[in-house]
Amino acid sequence: MKLFSSVNDVADVNALVKEALALKQDPFAHQQLGKNKTLALVFLNPSLRTRMSTQKAAINLGMNVMVLNIDKEGWALELRDGVIMDGTTVEHIREAAGVMGQYADIIGVRSFPGLRNREEDYSEMIFNKFVEFCKVPVVSLESATRHPLQSLADLITIEELKKTARPKVVLTWAPHIKPLPQAVPNSFSEWMCKADVDFTIVQPKGYELCTDFTQGANITYNQDEALAGADFIYVKNWSAYEPYGNILGKHEEWMLTNKKLEQTNNAKVMHCLPVRRNLELSDEILDGPSSIVVHEAGNRVWAAQAVLKQMLESL
Repeated sequence: MKLFSSVNDVADVNALVKEALALKQDPFAHQQLGKNKTLALVFLNPSLRTRMSTQKAAINLGMNVMVLNIDKEGWALELRDGVIMDGTTVEHIREAAGVMGQYADIIGVRSFPGLRNREEDYSEMIFNKFVEFCKVPVVSLESATRHPLQSLADLITIEELKKTARPKVVLTWAPHIKPLPQAVPNSFSEWMCKADVDFTIVQPKGYELCTDFTQGANITYNQDEALAGADFIYVKNWSAYEPYGNILGKHEEWMLTNKKLEQTNNAKVMHCLPVRRNLELSDEILDGPSSIVVHEAGNRVWAAQAVLKQMLESL
């Protein structure tokens, strides 16, 4: 594996999940793989789980880790080619990424979308330029359109906790106070459509995701209907794909509650975190027996470790 940016970079999804669960049982079995190898984690945006879980995964594999918050600690990057750099940008991404590739054996990059220009965001310009110019394997730590390490951890969690061979998994839209990217729901949908699950997406009218990510999913607008018989419920807000980045109403009634869970198959409730309590998800769920959000976050370590292990094996 030289690139991990989506489920499409994975040769065998089931095998990767099994490898992650095996690593969870024996985290330090492959420390020789990472000995004298360096992972550089480059953040253009805030992070808690992605930062700590990927660092821990690399350390478990015997790697050295460098972390750069390039938006605060690095030079202002120029992304455009052929421009006269007489403005606020100081360093071109060609040199910046190229130099990082001299210092690291594997690079992880996190960059959020601007939610202003859909074509620019969905072109994944920042992430793709790092891939092009650093010349070493690259892991997506979340990009404008996808969050594959989160989605792999989600699938690991479902595989680990499922009680039926083919569980019903529901991705439900949730309220929020500001526009959020589509990266997490896009990615979750893409991975669930490749997994052996019965997958449904439910959202208010106008919040449909780009169909590139939802091929094979059941799409509905009735939350109660979607939740009926669900085994796992993934709660997430996202802004509109069209008109891009917009909020199309508060829809406060979409927040998940224990009352709504009564129609499910004792469903476990998931969220990528961070979560705004009593806006996206109620206290009663987050503090109750249905929530597996902390367990799910714990699996971020094994998702990252499985990916890094395959990359180290390919060096």
